[in-house]
Amino acid sequence: MVAWDLPTRLFHWGLVFLILDAWLSFRFSEAVGDFSMRWHAFNGYAILILLVFRLLWGVFGSSTSRFSSFIRWPGAALSYGLDLLRGGKAHYLGHNPIGTWMIILLFLALATQATLGLFLLDHNDINAGPLQVLISDDTAKKVGSWHVRGFNYLLAFIAVHVTANLCYWLVRKDPLIHAMVTGRKPAADYVDEREAVIAPALPMRAAGCLAAAAAIVLGTIYLVGGKL
Repeated sequence: MVAWDLPTRLFHWGLVFLILDAWLSFRFSEAVGDFSMRWHAFNGYAILILLVFRLLWGVFGSSTSRFSSFIRWPGAALSYGLDLLRGGKAHYLGHNPIGTWMIILLFLALATQATLGLFLLDHNDINAGPLQVLISDDTAKKVGSWHVRGFNYLLAFIAVHVTANLCYWLVRKDPLIHAMVTGRKPAADYVDEREAVIAPALPMRAAGCLAAAAAIVLGTIYLVGGKL
């Protein structure tokens, strides 16, 4: 059964790569001679563009990627969690109610971390975000400190997300990670929908959303007086 379209899967694994590369470009910036951490900044822009792309794809993408198919009230997540504890067998083709809220929290954490990077100034007054000029140097240095510490919270969210996916795979035999690679899940009686409905003109639609996301992120930075 088709579960995820290609743009959704590329978004997911692209985000994984960019988060890893953002850490590497920070950790080893001096070792490779990138003292201004230019590559780290490019990673931040790319992450913001992908996040905005996912917001657009949640409206224009295939059925399982649309917010209307998986955004549920917190009470639904609580009910689903209690059902799991009682040994419930409900399976979802797309995001289950608990997974939905984990993804929302992870999305917000990533967006916050990347946005802080736009305003920061490091303690040596060397590295500054493109929007640092909009706030005082003292405030920008505090933002820089929050940005560094915030990565630890982001890692905690990621660890919970990965652990939950592994538990679903090992305990409930629900191949969430495999499905995000291949786009398919085994045939089953899914609660949300039988099979994903792939959006028409998928490549052009995805390319349009990505171009719009880049224009929104980079255009906003430029319009408010930032320096890319």
